[in-house]
Amino acid sequence: MSVTRTRGTRTTVVGIAAIAVGLLITACGSPAPRATAPPGQQPAASVSAAPPLGVLPAAQAYINAVNTTNLDALVAAFAPDGEVVDVNRRISGPDAIRRWADNEVIGGALRVDDVTALDPNTQRLRVHWAPSGSAGWAADYTFTTRGDKILVADLQYAR
Repeated sequence: MSVTRTRGTRTTVVGIAAIAVGLLITACGSPAPRATAPPGQQPAASVSAAPPLGVLPAAQAYINAVNTTNLDALVAAFAPDGEVVDVNRRISGPDAIRRWADNEVIGGALRVDDVTALDPNTQRLRVHWAPSGSAGWAADYTFTTRGDKILVADLQYAR
């Protein structure tokens, strides 16, 4: 397409086109990074690279770590006294969280479907969790945070 108008109009047309492209990219999101499964396991389902607005930074750090298969980052998302409540099991402290995540989380895919802010330090997320090699299921993850770290990640099946 050629533009034969004055410089001011051309700048406006180019600016409007840039805004339209930006909105389209925001609405569609970008391709999700591919998670690498451990040897002998199938990769998990792809996840959205653009999380819903309003995910607490500590919760987002957990989600990013899961979806990039980064065990160290997942453990680092927790406070030193952090814990996971996985349905009815309590996993406390960095070493236990590392063992749990290495055995049960890393290699899976986690997608946030809905965000409910309960207060500035507690947030419930409706997620789709797919362990490696699984189609997955809906779950409710409640994150209680202190600053940029997770104090408690309460992971329950969706009700």
